[in-house]
Amino acid sequence: MATDNAASKGKKRKQFLPHNKPVKKKGSYPLHPGVEGFFITCDGGRERQAAFEAMNVIETFYEELVQGKGGNVKLSELPGKPQNKKIKFTYSDDEDEEEGEDDKAEEEEDAKKLNGDDVKAEDNSSGNGTEAETKTTEGASVPTVVECSNIDPAEGKTSNVGEATKEPAAEPPVKKQCIEIDDSKGAVAAKVEEKSIDKLIAEELKELGDKSKRLLVNLDSGCNGVVFVQMRKRDGGPSPKDVAQQMMTTLASTKKHVSRFLLRMLPIEASCYPSEEEISRAIAPLVAKHFPVDAPEPHKFAVMYEARANSGIDRAKIINAVAKAVPDPHKVDLSNPNKTIIVEIVKTVCLIGVVEKYKELSKYNIRQLTSPPPNQ
Repeated sequence: MATDNAASKGKKRKQFLPHNKPVKKKGSYPLHPGVEGFFITCDGGRERQAAFEAMNVIETFYEELVQGKGGNVKLSELPGKPQNKKIKFTYSDDEDEEEGEDDKAEEEEDAKKLNGDDVKAEDNSSGNGTEAETKTTEGASVPTVVECSNIDPAEGKTSNVGEATKEPAAEPPVKKQCIEIDDSKGAVAAKVEEKSIDKLIAEELKELGDKSKRLLVNLDSGCNGVVFVQMRKRDGGPSPKDVAQQMMTTLASTKKHVSRFLLRMLPIEASCYPSEEEISRAIAPLVAKHFPVDAPEPHKFAVMYEARANSGIDRAKIINAVAKAVPDPHKVDLSNPNKTIIVEIVKTVCLIGVVEKYKELSKYNIRQLTSPPPNQ
């Protein structure tokens, strides 16, 4: 009995977590500085479904850009309202009467033609003296004479049995020679191609299995209604800004619904800790890329700031640090900016990105872009 009690106690103790040991978290990795991707807002409690939807949508537009299938839609050409035209069909008695008269005239012309053809057929049959009889009646078709001919395979000429109709002899169809083709080389090439395809599939499966080689990875943001999808860099591949721009312009022109839970999708090109020094250091390469000093025309820009789960940061200081990082030729214009610098703070991570036509594209809100205007 004592041994049974000791064994049962040992089993119960194993069920509890070990003391002073970290618990391994399964699933997505938490958001951290130094990543690029997409900052996405969604309906509260639907973060998991929204992450899967976002990765599917991003992957489709990414493949379009890589394969060159993306439509070159200009923002000036985007329609403000869907152009739906109503077609009304009007019918009247006068039109029906006119159509009836036209049909009668056509029938009379067809009858005259048939009568003329029948008379010609009778004259030809009486003049030639052939044995074929043509019975012509109104609405009946005239039977034709079929002649048999002997084909001389050596000379390729035809000799008519009867000379009822003097028509030029038709040449026989050219016979194609049957040539045996050796498919051994083709079979070898097909096997090589099959092997190469199998290898490619195996490599792709390995990439999908290895999380470090995946293109898109869902990172846990730690906030309700917020999803972050990391996009890894690939040589020659489009950036998150290019994918987001292509996505928004396409949705604005087509008004096609692509998701159920996604709200806004903003491209993120830099991430750091939310401090003035770190932000000014992380935004330097973005400023050199999007706001060059030698630009032919100065850009008008604005700063869009928003913080979540972090109330210990001064909003004015962060906005001033971002605005000072942009060189002098470019000016601030809050009413009509060409480019918008996005600063999103989520807990202890600051996400930075640059977008174009932020207000014209409904602040990159997918639901508003694909919904019809309120007037309709």
